[in-house]
This record gives sequence, C-alpha cells and structure tokens, in this order.
Amino acid sequence: MQKSTNVVWHEASITKELRRKQNGHHSLVIWFTGLSGSGKSTVANAVAQQLFSRGINNYVLDGDNIRHGLNKDLGFTEVDRKENIRRIGEVSKLFVNSGQVVLTAFISPFKADRQMVRDLLEEDEFVEVYVKCPISECEKRDPKGLYVKARQGIISDFTGISSPYEEPENPELTVETDLYSVEECVDQVMAYLKSRQFIA
Repeated sequence: MQKSTNVVWHEASITKELRRKQNGHHSLVIWFTGLSGSGKSTVANAVAQQLFSRGINNYVLDGDNIRHGLNKDLGFTEVDRKENIRRIGEVSKLFVNSGQVVLTAFISPFKADRQMVRDLLEEDEFVEVYVKCPISECEKRDPKGLYVKARQGIISDFTGISSPYEEPENPELTVETDLYSVEECVDQVMAYLKSRQFIA
C-alpha cells in the first residue's frame, strides 16, 4: 500500500522508446535467480561483459552489493526478502525506462516475488534465467562460507537450508552451472537474447 499522498506522476520528456532508439538496442531485465553459490553473479557479470563489448548499455544489480546501500536496512526474514525484491523490481524498471539492459543477481527464492517484478514490466522486458545447481554442489563451492554457518545454526532463514527456494516453473532460460562452464552458460544466454532479437 502506498503511504505517500498528494503525489502525481510526471511524464518524462524523453520516452523509453526514444532512449532505445538512441542507444540502438532493446532494454530489458535479465533476472538471474538461484541458490547461493549457484553462480548467478559470475554468469551475470560475464554476460554484462559480452554485452558491453557489443556496445550495449547495461548494469548489474547484485544482491550483496545492493544490501550495502539501498537495502542495508533489510534483514532476511520473509517480509524483508519480499521488500528486497520489490525495491529491486522498481529500480530495474527505472533502468529499463532509461533504455538499458539490467542484469540482476538475486536468490529471489519466492515465485510470487519474481512474478511481482515480471508484472511491473511489459511482456518483452523480463527474462528469467534460472541458474540451476544442486545444493550439494553449492555447498561444496560455498564461496562465502555461508552454508557452513547455516548448518551450524549461526545464520537463520538461509535459503535451501532453513528457508525454502521455489524453483522457477517456466523460466525463459535455465543454465546448469554444475554441467557447463561459465563461458558455455554465457553463450546460452547470449544465444537466447539473439533468438528473441533483443540484441543483434
């Protein structure tokens, strides 16, 4: 529910379509979702490099980085997780309206929250990429030592251990990081974007 009152939407003088035309490419959200340690940030940043090398304006929104600033007031309860994703959805929409490609790397464990972000955007502006990796492999990687702390009970509400992860049912794309290299996963993402004519 919106708490602010007496606010009126002010139409921008430069439209999303004009920005896209100037940039020479489509703007959209590429939403990477998956367990901690699955490789979301790694793949997202590698895709960003590929897009950048092609002159495509883009920006990566990373879960940990966002919690250092915009969402530093949020914890990891279900309510806070929902608010975390709501805010990212709104920020992502701003990037799309600015004519850029925004890549988001968030666990985003709940289907309803991912759908909420999808609903904020137009039909051709949201690409859900499920970064699929067995939890056993994620635990082996454990790049931040979080699974160890979760198993010890030091971290509560940890996705995959003490909090659920709801797998995407119909993502636009699934990349399996336990079966394919980062480069191969990037190739899969780029091939999908080309097939949809989002990039040349």
